[in-house]
Amino acid sequence: MFSDLTWVKYEFIYIFRDAFVDYWINDNKITMDTASQIFEILRKPDYNYLTQEDFKPVLKELLATHPGLEFLQGTPEFQERYAETVIYRIFYSINRAGNGHLTLRELKRGNLIAAMQQLDEEEDINKVLRYFSYEHFYVIYCKFWELDTDHDFLIDKENLIRYGNHSLTYRIVDRIFSQVPRKFTSMTEGKMGYEDFVYFILSEEDKSSEPSLEYWFKCIDLDGNGILTTTEMQFFYEEQLHRMECMAQEPVLFEDILCQMIDMIGPENECYFTLRDLKRCKLSGNIFNILFNLNKFMAFETRDPFLIRQERENPTLTEWDRFAHREYIRLSMEEDGEDASNGSGDVWDESLEAPF
Repeated sequence: MFSDLTWVKYEFIYIFRDAFVDYWINDNKITMDTASQIFEILRKPDYNYLTQEDFKPVLKELLATHPGLEFLQGTPEFQERYAETVIYRIFYSINRAGNGHLTLRELKRGNLIAAMQQLDEEEDINKVLRYFSYEHFYVIYCKFWELDTDHDFLIDKENLIRYGNHSLTYRIVDRIFSQVPRKFTSMTEGKMGYEDFVYFILSEEDKSSEPSLEYWFKCIDLDGNGILTTTEMQFFYEEQLHRMECMAQEPVLFEDILCQMIDMIGPENECYFTLRDLKRCKLSGNIFNILFNLNKFMAFETRDPFLIRQERENPTLTEWDRFAHREYIRLSMEEDGEDASNGSGDVWDESLEAPF
């Protein structure tokens, strides 16, 4: 697939030998590095950046030729969802400007080229953890489907508040729907679309990544001045404190938790946190869990030694990788249970109209 990108660009239109030689040699494509070659092949004429649309031919070819995706041949709608999800993940991680215009510099600084090269060598699509894993896509799509109860491909505040067993506070959900961290693409007032959800779930389940830190930093930074003050953090923590009291759990006062957060981050100025402070610390994602995700806050307070050991044994896996793996296993067990109760030996999720 990777080696056929030139042909994808022209959608398999026959190219004469002289034109081909002229394209690669006279235009100096042959001397370019791999990232530059791919950038030149995919970009539209007169554009100095790539858009999501430019990646669609690549995904079309991948779905048509990769052995790990052959089972999707009979489900074009699910193929489309898979392709969309991969593209959203690419732009989430690599398009750091967040403007939908992927530059050559961003492409070179990211890990997409390495992932595409791995696709050529690996028949098991699920081993390509960066962007292309079908299991990762399935988890994202199922999570969205579970929340989208009326299946109009849109979710509202009340839908999102159910995410993660009601782990998020109303205040942080309000900030998300105020479109502070990212403007929605759904074009429907008060509703989050699938692309918006992909950005949310990637940020929520891996708060160690830079895109996630930037996403949540904007949410907590109420006045948008680039710093998180104790007043802003206390505003979000108040709801956490109230939830702890309602659940008859021993509350942790903000003053005490603030000291923990300062010790954890070690900011340049102890009166506030900057995005730079958070990006310097590997544990900074826990700050956001403390402020608006009660379930993860409690899990952090009572850290499981087994999980800590697992992380040390697989340091190359991200928080997202571990989450997606756990959720895929859970979903597959649920599917097996449903099929057993229905007396069926085939693993098929009819509600999602695709093979599992």
